Amino acid sequence: MSRALADLGALFMVGLPGRDLDDSTRHLIDAYGVNHFIFFKRNVESAEQLARLSADLIAHCRKQGLSDPLIAIDQEGGTVARLPPPFAQFGDARIYGDGPHAQETLREYARLCAADLKKIGVNMNFAPVLDVCPCGQNCFMERRSLGADPQRVAELGALVIGEFQGNGIAACAKHFPGLGEAVIDPHLHLPVVSDSCEKIRACDLLPFQTAIKVGVAAIMTSHVIYEHIDPQNLATFSTKILNDLLRGELGYGGMVVTDDLEMGAVENDMGVPEAALRSFQAGADLLLICHDHAKVRGAVSRLHQAFLAGEMSKERVRQSFLRINKVSGCFLRDGD
Repeated sequence: MSRALADLGALFMVGLPGRDLDDSTRHLIDAYGVNHFIFFKRNVESAEQLARLSADLIAHCRKQGLSDPLIAIDQEGGTVARLPPPFAQFGDARIYGDGPHAQETLREYARLCAADLKKIGVNMNFAPVLDVCPCGQNCFMERRSLGADPQRVAELGALVIGEFQGNGIAACAKHFPGLGEAVIDPHLHLPVVSDSCEKIRACDLLPFQTAIKVGVAAIMTSHVIYEHIDPQNLATFSTKILNDLLRGELGYGGMVVTDDLEMGAVENDMGVPEAALRSFQAGADLLLICHDHAKVRGAVSRLHQAFLAGEMSKERVRQSFLRINKVSGCFLRDGD
């Protein structure tokens, strides 16, 4: 493998098939330079096993001369939680966001969750959800959202971000620029949001603006088409949304991570390798592929091909590395 190919693997975060460091994952590290990972329920047996898996990933990355990895998880609570008992258990965000003691309960959630994640070597949580979602309108994000009031979602989201990051866990605000109005689940099909630009700015963007102000480590894209911003491209592939809006108008200089590129909203339209290239070209830094390692290998190779063809500049790649390394450098495990 060429050095350039191995370097480009550092733009990816990938899932593992099982509960141990397997040969396929070793090969991604050794040959492709992949050094960021995400855990799911399939990877979980116990706290001790997960801590060992994290340590093995870190050790193998170091052995290959790679930077220490970001190791992430989706531990929102409720319907999206990867860690079973005896790890701390939490309800859906909507329960807390609409409750009378939202600040206290969310602060406790973030504190206990951060403590659990640090014990198992995870340094990043793909939370909080900052999608502003109405109640009772059949929107698929309703239970995962902190509420229907953008100001309240902004305040509570900032609290969760501060608590996570104050306890050594990188937070990720999702799903930019907001999919609270979407009815179709992008895991299955492509949703379309038809809200006006004025409504999106007044409602959906407010929580992300606040997250940026409090220094959120990362922002995740949404696999949704916003008809009145970019009717041709879902947000993950949209330069208008990721570059012009997020980086330009909102002034965000941090790491942008895609949602899983294997979701139906993406794969029903194109292959994962092409999706990885398009999302990077649109402005994403870290490319998330959660399941199939063959697709990871194809995606790294596709980026390498594009790099050699001049479709990706050295400076653009360098900027993404800097953003990713800044996050991983700030949220390493204690004692490493």
